[in-house]
Amino acid sequence: MKRILLATDLTGLGDQDIPPMFRDVVERGWSVTAAGGRVLNGLRPAAPGSWADRLTEETTVNGRGMTDYDLPAAPHERTRLLVRRCLAYVCACLRTAEEVFGDTQVKAYVSLSFADTDEGLFTSNVTFCTPLPDVHPYIPRLEEVKGAAVGEISVEDCSMWSGR
Repeated sequence: MKRILLATDLTGLGDQDIPPMFRDVVERGWSVTAAGGRVLNGLRPAAPGSWADRLTEETTVNGRGMTDYDLPAAPHERTRLLVRRCLAYVCACLRTAEEVFGDTQVKAYVSLSFADTDEGLFTSNVTFCTPLPDVHPYIPRLEEVKGAAVGEISVEDCSMWSGR
């Protein structure tokens, strides 16, 4: 993931990089579930679910594949645009979480991998969760993940990309 981020021009990263559906999610903000899960209101199911633990609730409710159907197939251009979309969305959500919860505990996880389709296009997934001391990490041994580029992003990381 570090290599991809270093190779991507993130100049001017902002809300204009976020697809409309995800911009709506950012605008609807965050809330806390009965179990204490921090979830995005725009992704929260109408009926409460049953979860093994708070981490599972947060990653399931908050996780989505990033819109990419409108992106070019050429790998270099596709990757650049997909990374910009993911990071702009992540940073907007993390800033909103900091405002709502008054802390920087929520982390974002972005994964980039090749889709299991005939075209084999680069695709991505984004989720958010709050690391908990009594629960295993969302992605144990993150640095050892194979077959995908995965990164954990904090609100502090966002300041270097957007200048805010």
